Amino acid sequence: MTSETRAVRGRGQVLALAALAANGLFQAHAASAAEPPACKPGSDWNTPAPPRRLYGNVWFVGTCGLSSVLVTGDRGHILLDGGTERSAPLIEANIRRLGFRLKDVRYLLNSHGHFDHAGGFARLQRDTGATVVARGDDAAAIENGRGTRTDPQFLSADPFAPVANVHRIADGETLALGTLALTAHATPGHTPGGTSWTWSACEGTRCVNVVYADSLTAYTDDEYRYSDQAEVLSTLRASIAAVAALPCELLITPHPDASLLWERTGAGAKSPLLDDTACRRYGERSTAFLEKRLAKENESVQRKE
Repeated sequence: MTSETRAVRGRGQVLALAALAANGLFQAHAASAAEPPACKPGSDWNTPAPPRRLYGNVWFVGTCGLSSVLVTGDRGHILLDGGTERSAPLIEANIRRLGFRLKDVRYLLNSHGHFDHAGGFARLQRDTGATVVARGDDAAAIENGRGTRTDPQFLSADPFAPVANVHRIADGETLALGTLALTAHATPGHTPGGTSWTWSACEGTRCVNVVYADSLTAYTDDEYRYSDQAEVLSTLRASIAAVAALPCELLITPHPDASLLWERTGAGAKSPLLDDTACRRYGERSTAFLEKRLAKENESVQRKE
């Protein structure tokens, strides 16, 4: 960690960003992000997406199928998730298109260590010089280019380019960079080191709670069964409940479709971008998916009997 950063323990609400600084940042780049065309739900992971400002100093710079979020600040910027190896150059092009410099990205934060969210980190780290930050087993997965059997999708997850010197962050730890302060929340279950991130973003005098909630879906390879893993199942349920209870006006997820992002942005938006029930409803959808998965596993056992 540099002298510009500090790690602070605790699960308290993330420090609000300075409203004036955030307002100046998004006004300076507003023209280049004015009303881009919307992506379609269900888009391919590597379909290019025009960048857009979501709120204040929070910018979507990912693809139509994978989120990558740039949070800009007075001492440099933070990027959440790096997409696939193929989408990394698209992310870089979007950052430049907004008028920001790659070299000003200081940290690359991870939601979980799968190739569709960490596969682009090797190139992004090389081109920005930023430090990759992850938690638990997923930090090791990023350094190795693949997870272990502790990952429910281990047998079906593609390997990706490894990244050196991943910085480990703990549950409840806050990563600060100038006026930015993003807090890590352990939300394992989809992967063992799954992490959600929270912070505050401002427009003018209004600041909102932003949640970059990790994937909470109970996907597995052909061998793994959540119903055989009581501790992991309990952990996933706890992660879903933790995300559902977060203060949350702006919800973003690693897969935009999971938080209905494209239905909430652009001229044809069908629902509001800011919604203080979004995290609770995300939790409800994740629970429903889990229950269907468990029922399917149970049916499989009954057929074998």
